[in-house]
Amino acid sequence: MSLEQTIMTEMKEAMKSKNESALRSLRAIKAEIIKAKTDPGAGGEIDEATEQKFLQKMMKQRKDSLEIFEKQGREDLAAKEREEMAIIERFLPKQLSEDEIKEALKIIIQEMGASSAADMGKVMGIASKQLAGKADGKTINAIVKLLLV
Repeated sequence: MSLEQTIMTEMKEAMKSKNESALRSLRAIKAEIIKAKTDPGAGGEIDEATEQKFLQKMMKQRKDSLEIFEKQGREDLAAKEREEMAIIERFLPKQLSEDEIKEALKIIIQEMGASSAADMGKVMGIASKQLAGKADGKTINAIVKLLLV
C-alpha cells in the first residue's frame, strides 16, 4: 500500500475516533503528498525517496519548533509538536542509534582513507547518501567532526 493510501486509511480512523492530534498530523502529510505530486516534473506520481525526503523535512521542522517552544516555556505548543512528531515517525524508516551511526561512519572514513577535517566534505557527501532516511544530518555531521579531529 502506498503512503498516500495508508494516510487516507489512517485519516478515516482518526476521524472516527475523533483523534484531533493524529488527524492534524495526517492532514499535514497528505498536504505534502499533494504538493509533491503537483510539483513541476513530478507527473502526478511520487516515488518512495521523495516521500521519505518530505517526511524527514516535516520531522526536522517539528524538532526545530519543539526546541524553540521548550526554550520559550510554551509547553502547550511543545506538546502539539511532540504529538505530530510521533505520528510522522510512524511513516519513517527506523532511525539508527548514535552507536550505529558511528560504526557506519568509521567504515566510510576507513574506506575513503580520510584522516583530517579537510576530508570532512567528502565523508559527509558519501555518508549523507548512505545514511539518508536513517539518520539526521546534524547528528552525522557532529559524529564526523568527532571522528576526524
